[in-house]
Amino acid sequence: MNLMDRVAEQFAEHMLTLQRCQEELPPMIVSASEVMVHCLLSDHKILTCGNGGSANIAHQLASKMLNRYERDRPALPAMALSTDASTITSISNDYSYNEIFSKQIRAIGHEGDILLAVSSTGNCASILQAIQAAHDRAMLVIALTGMDGGDCARLMQDTDIEIRVPATATARVQESHLTVIHLLCDLIDQQIFGAEI
Repeated sequence: MNLMDRVAEQFAEHMLTLQRCQEELPPMIVSASEVMVHCLLSDHKILTCGNGGSANIAHQLASKMLNRYERDRPALPAMALSTDASTITSISNDYSYNEIFSKQIRAIGHEGDILLAVSSTGNCASILQAIQAAHDRAMLVIALTGMDGGDCARLMQDTDIEIRVPATATARVQESHLTVIHLLCDLIDQQIFGAEI
């Protein structure tokens, strides 16, 4: 396969994954946006977490809530738990990398807050501990996963929402997760601030 064919194949896989997401995920995305809006309008906050590329995706939600998505509007309370290098490295050094998010959630998470946890496989130990900590704090969890949902899927409670990308390639899952983040931002803005004029 030459390089041009490989590029075409990757685009085709990306578009096929997005098509499957379009067919399967809208009900979960809408439900997630609705509970996030309720959280924000009730003076609560959204905490986000992920590792590696998933951390970047989690950051996208927090930054677009605090700043803006596509329109000027008041800031909305959200925080990415993987941005403070001092906190993450001290927890990793003194305790365990697996606790980098859960210790933060136990400190600043409150009942009524939401945890948005991003994991391509659903099996990352630090994400699993974050979900357990969120449940201990009576927080609702929205999990962005892929593949078979991994252990994240098994930790979900009845009120939690899993948005599972129907793909097994990490790149396709992460590309779709970013699209889901953008959809959530758009739906949140629409519900809180109305249609753009």
